[in-house]
Amino acid sequence: MLAGPPRRVVSLVPSLTEAVAATTAELLVGVTDYCTHPADLAVPRVGGTKYPDLGRVLAAVPDLVLANAEENRREDVAALRAAGVPVWVTFPRTLDDALVSLARMLDRLGVTEPPWLAAARTAWAGLPAASGSSGCASPGVRRAVVPVWRRPWVVLGSATFAGDLLTRLGVRNCYADAAERYPRPPLAELAARRPDLVVLPDEPYLFTAEDGPEAFPGIPCALVSGRHLTWYGPSLAEAPALLAAQLATTVIAPSGG
Repeated sequence: MLAGPPRRVVSLVPSLTEAVAATTAELLVGVTDYCTHPADLAVPRVGGTKYPDLGRVLAAVPDLVLANAEENRREDVAALRAAGVPVWVTFPRTLDDALVSLARMLDRLGVTEPPWLAAARTAWAGLPAASGSSGCASPGVRRAVVPVWRRPWVVLGSATFAGDLLTRLGVRNCYADAAERYPRPPLAELAARRPDLVVLPDEPYLFTAEDGPEAFPGIPCALVSGRHLTWYGPSLAEAPALLAAQLATTVIAPSGG
């Protein structure tokens, strides 16, 4: 346990790296190779999120490591704790979870609430919280499938942070009631769900206008920012406006024939 606020922090989560960098950057002594924001972040790298180099993490002599239950492996968290390093693990599955989690983390870091967190709350305040099931087609709500990978196809399923954001923006996930958080349905099943929209983020898989829409001929496809859809941090302040604009701009691959 920490006796006081940490002074040396290693972040294994890109969105938390951005949150700390935007608030108290001097604390960061190690980040992953995938921590791309802010762009000018000059902090030693400790490997990937799934396979960090624990030797490099320990060499940074952190008094706190930031992790996520989904992005990072349990065995790495356990190994760091066994080495005597406290690990703060987050796992938000809704926007409200994320806002509370960020506030608690920043408080643990010993910093006052930053302007970007207040701006994020304000940006989402006028949008309704998620409710109901994927089968309920409310007026103005579009039903969507949301692939996050292909070869094999992986889609957003139940209880995901990104799914909650989309629901608040009037997009109902067709797989919101799935047993898994990330189902792997065959492509034919995705089309059989008869979605109004296919949402294609640019991470973790980099979907583009040339790579993705052609798999869903005749169905509108929206190319969106994966950072704004899946990261919880400063990007949340601009996410509602940006995602709404991207969801309203679609491309349609021609049907065969």
